[in-house]
Amino acid sequence: MAEAIPIRGPRADRARRVADVLRQQIHAAAYLDELPTESELAAEFSVSRNAIREALGILKDEGLIDRGPKVGTHVAQRKYDHRIDSLLGLKEAFKHVGEVRNEVRAAMPVVAPPAVASRLQLEPGEQAVFIERLRYLGDLPLSLDLTYLTPDIGTQILDHTLENPLETQDLFALIELVSGHRLGSASLALEAIPADAHSAATLQVPDGSALLMLERLTSLDDGRPVDLEYIRMRGDRITMSGHLIRSKP
Repeated sequence: MAEAIPIRGPRADRARRVADVLRQQIHAAAYLDELPTESELAAEFSVSRNAIREALGILKDEGLIDRGPKVGTHVAQRKYDHRIDSLLGLKEAFKHVGEVRNEVRAAMPVVAPPAVASRLQLEPGEQAVFIERLRYLGDLPLSLDLTYLTPDIGTQILDHTLENPLETQDLFALIELVSGHRLGSASLALEAIPADAHSAATLQVPDGSALLMLERLTSLDDGRPVDLEYIRMRGDRITMSGHLIRSKP
């Protein structure tokens, strides 16, 4: 095996490279609790201990690790992995982690905004059903979901949830139940946004914290769009992953 060649360049660049690898290892549970020592990490990454200290400082500021003299460096919290290569509701995605529950903040017919009506293939001025949920994993608020449903699907869901409360159910399962169709596919867009004051208070994070904003338009297996969602997720507690296949040129 070739001899390791130390990485050159500004220390901040080296620290960032180390932090990126360590962050992924923490997410993948490569460290059950304690991270290797600074000396061990310096040897592993072929950088100085100062670069390692700077990398660990980055992760500490992100809240991923705790460290102190004589106690070493320990994992403080892990993010929950939400896959984006499968069409799953939050309850389905995290069933192996814990119980997902919903605080239903609104559930009512509304006149669909023109852009929403267009995405859901509704006529201008036609009603949709709007549902807003604050979604918890245990006692931790994870996401704030704003959903617009086509009127036929949404009205049936509102009727169904009169006897079976929405607090413990995923909308995806309800859509399939009331429509008699399987969900087929979804188009999505993902971006990072700062938390506005209201979203920050609702999700219990500081103002300006990084949120993952997911816009998802979901269709039935016959291709009809029925569900348009705007989902704000806590960037400090959720990471997105998926399996991608390179398309042919």
